[in-house]
Amino acid sequence: MSTYRDFAHRGSARATVLRTVGTRERRSHLSAPRVPTVGIDIGGTKVMAGVVDADGVILEKIRTETPDKSKSPKVVEDTIVELVLDLSDRHDVHAVGIGAAGWVDADRSTVLFAPHLAWRNEPLRDAISARLAVPVLVDNDANTAAWAEWRFGAGRGEDHLVMITLGTGIGGAILEDGQVKRGKYGVAGEFGHMQVVPGGHRCPCGNRGCWEQYSSGNALVREARELAAADSPVAYGLIERVGGNIPEITGPLITELAREGDAMCVELLQDIGQWLGVGIANLAAALDPSCFVIGGGVSAADDLLIGPARDAFKRHLTGRGYRPEARIAKAQLGPEAGMVGAADLARLVARRFRRANRRRLERYERYERYAQAIRSTTQGPQ
Repeated sequence: MSTYRDFAHRGSARATVLRTVGTRERRSHLSAPRVPTVGIDIGGTKVMAGVVDADGVILEKIRTETPDKSKSPKVVEDTIVELVLDLSDRHDVHAVGIGAAGWVDADRSTVLFAPHLAWRNEPLRDAISARLAVPVLVDNDANTAAWAEWRFGAGRGEDHLVMITLGTGIGGAILEDGQVKRGKYGVAGEFGHMQVVPGGHRCPCGNRGCWEQYSSGNALVREARELAAADSPVAYGLIERVGGNIPEITGPLITELAREGDAMCVELLQDIGQWLGVGIANLAAALDPSCFVIGGGVSAADDLLIGPARDAFKRHLTGRGYRPEARIAKAQLGPEAGMVGAADLARLVARRFRRANRRRLERYERYERYAQAIRSTTQGPQ
């Protein structure tokens, strides 16, 4: 671990420093210390940790399964600490950034709610930093992924970017002038729960007709399984592939068959893509970004998904034909984006703590010199 950790200061000073990060992200990342930091990406099934350098290059990556959600939050914290300590045996770790699949407060310290973990108002930042004695930053995983794509991936050079992550559900993030827009309470970007079909499919959030019920991995699998369960002739290829075991139908399998030319699987991805385009058009009307970056596991379908999304976007865009159209791009960093972005955001905090610790050390050294001078004066010549 870094040698400066012995002088790490906890409490109100840490909170004050972290609150300054958001307003200065754009210029800070250019002058942040070029030191290695650890990024953590926590999902419902895995915890990924990696050491990332200042250019976004992953120096080492390790992963483990996420502890069962019925276990206490401390079990997940233990897993995070173990991964960081493992990496610190081989790397000089200066800060830790955590991208969590859940709502994180505006101070980036507390996980308000994580649907796949037993975190409810969990003070994750302070709990982890107290055990590691290095600066820790916590953010929503879509925010960290968007930051990584803006810094190192498909969103480079864009001043107004919206990222949409298509996985089990839909997540998202907004970057404007190089700053993540988290909202007043830190939970902006929950695009998946915009209502697009009044009275539509029930969503786990409790509402009906949410966007993610029509354009996500869950929606893709639901539609395929319904056709297979109905023994639809168009689903025979899929039924044959899983040997009639319908629960084995997964998103990656549907994508694989679509690439092989299975007409039904191609059509299912087109349907998901069209709903994606409708939602993007709505976001364009509200936010007017220059670029949409599409990430998450479902984006692996490439143009089978993004092609129909672009077409639907153009059809549904307000003022189409009379306004500039945002670029729609596939994310470039893959499943490591959240981890890379978390590490890079942590580097901003590392700089401020390095400065604070240096000043603290300088004050301590001045005090020691002063105390030594006083002792010499009171003791007199020997």
